[in-house]
Amino acid sequence: MSTALTTRIDGAVARITLCRPEVRNAFNDAVIQELKAAFESVGARADVRAVVLAAEGPAFCAGADLNWMRRMADYTRAENVADAGQLAAMLKAIYACPKPTIAAVQGDVFAGGMGLVAACDMAVSVRSATYCLSEVKLGLIPATISPYVIRAMGARASHRYFLTAERFSADEAHRIGFVHELVDADALEVKVNELAQALVGASPAAVRACKRLVQDVAERAIDDALIAATVESIADIRASDEGREGVQSFLQKRKPAWLAG
Repeated sequence: MSTALTTRIDGAVARITLCRPEVRNAFNDAVIQELKAAFESVGARADVRAVVLAAEGPAFCAGADLNWMRRMADYTRAENVADAGQLAAMLKAIYACPKPTIAAVQGDVFAGGMGLVAACDMAVSVRSATYCLSEVKLGLIPATISPYVIRAMGARASHRYFLTAERFSADEAHRIGFVHELVDADALEVKVNELAQALVGASPAAVRACKRLVQDVAERAIDDALIAATVESIADIRASDEGREGVQSFLQKRKPAWLAG
């Protein structure tokens, strides 16, 4: 039995819930594997017509777990490629899930957590949530999540928020199209259930075909070549001098060298 996430089937709706509130639902290599397996499992079930990705606690997902980051800080480039490849495979499993997916965002979303939201077909957010693509502050880049985040918020907004690592509000996330609906905290489940029931009430074959249609028509395909390019680019920068310095300074709670002096 996993302690990192739970999967519950309620009628025709599957609910996958991140259950690590003590670390703000940050993920590590084990959680990544469990998420991938969970989406593959519910995606293969004939009785499931929609999937909700939710989380417990004050944060939806804070990105990478600190202990995992400490291990990654000493990885070779080859180890970084393998590690990033696992994250890429998990995101692709969410994006390519044959069932329609809804992110129920009850709290803050940072770094890799942005990829989880973006990989879902729809996102409903509480108004109090804060969003951030924080990677450049650590000397890194949001490479592996970029195919999904750029599709979700567009290239123009990505230019700003990838480069500045600013925190932005749920209102701004809604304005740029990253999330579809804003609700008060006590209305989150109502809105998510409303969308889920709309999906359940439609033709399963037509919903599956429509999801595929959007993915086929919109911009560049998220294919093996694109995924491999993002994996290589994050491995390159993780192994670079500034990438290593950024992660070490974060873990050691000090200013990075480019801000020192």
